[in-house]
Amino acid sequence: MKVIYMITYPNGKIYIGKDLTDNINYFGSASSKLIAKDFTREQRKDFTIRKQILWESETATDKEVNVKEVEYIRKFQSNNPSIGYNQTPKFKQIK
Repeated sequence: MKVIYMITYPNGKIYIGKDLTDNINYFGSASSKLIAKDFTREQRKDFTIRKQILWESETATDKEVNVKEVEYIRKFQSNNPSIGYNQTPKFKQIK
């Protein structure tokens, strides 16, 4: 099973990712340094995150999963630094 998931951190920011193996213990490759900047040492002592499966497929190709991941990143704007931790695709502020 291939999945697109959303991680929600205690500050409400999100990260959208893909997992091509549906590993229950995989929580993505968001930048640890970027996330750490948002939490004090004290806050890091009791830290709960939520993982939600947004989409899944048994038949999608890896390429299709990559396209779907970007679709969800844009839909939830998790590449907007005020909303989430995705760094690609680059967020474009609408003026």
